[in-house]
Amino acid sequence: MDSDGKKTSTFKKWWGLALPFVFLLGKAKWLLALLKLSKLSTLLTMLIAVWAYAQLWGAPFALGFVCLIYIHEMGHMLMMRKMGIKAGAPLFIPFVGAVIAMKELPKNAWVESLVALGGPLLGTLGAAVSLVIAEYTKSNLWYALASTGFLINLFNMLPVSPLDGGRITGVISRWFWLPGFGLGFLLFLKTHSPILFLILLLGCLSLFRSASKQNATYYDIPAPQRMGVAAVYFTLLFLMAAGMWFADQPLKGLIA
Repeated sequence: MDSDGKKTSTFKKWWGLALPFVFLLGKAKWLLALLKLSKLSTLLTMLIAVWAYAQLWGAPFALGFVCLIYIHEMGHMLMMRKMGIKAGAPLFIPFVGAVIAMKELPKNAWVESLVALGGPLLGTLGAAVSLVIAEYTKSNLWYALASTGFLINLFNMLPVSPLDGGRITGVISRWFWLPGFGLGFLLFLKTHSPILFLILLLGCLSLFRSASKQNATYYDIPAPQRMGVAAVYFTLLFLMAAGMWFADQPLKGLIA
């Protein structure tokens, strides 16, 4: 194995060990406070993320990948501003994604679902634009970015909190979380992903919180709003799956 191969192997090994801790820290409020005290801006954390991803996939793909994550996070931020919820700027955590510090909680599950939908909506649009560019340029890089963009947004639609899908489907029916956990567990058995394991663990904690008496009215949402969220959710699922399938077709020869 050459030196570059050893470097990549070592990088993967240490990140694999660090991922569970990074994810937990990324979800903790005190880490967000620490990042602010350290004056780490969105731009700086983006550059760190680009560097980290570039060690594995090269700079062009890493830059595009981080931009797609940024577009997704901006969807959340724009929706939070529209709903009058104060929030900080996105901060990137390599191999986890990005987080936005929400400075106040949504007043009910419907508002929370709209905030959650903002990311996949804009993220899917970003992936679709990448696909259009790929079709125009016939660039495998853009096809790969489009496919990955659809994939990361589709994964986020898994109906397990704290993923976007869990927060969206909570307003439709919390029963969606049961098949979500089942699907998540099957994915974990297939991938052995420590991040997915922690997502499922945090999802279990969300189940207990949602069942508490103080949240008795939080999910009391009128049927028209539930139906509207459901329509957008399932439409997005279809568009993401179709877009990823379409983007993958030119890449099949490269993967085979």
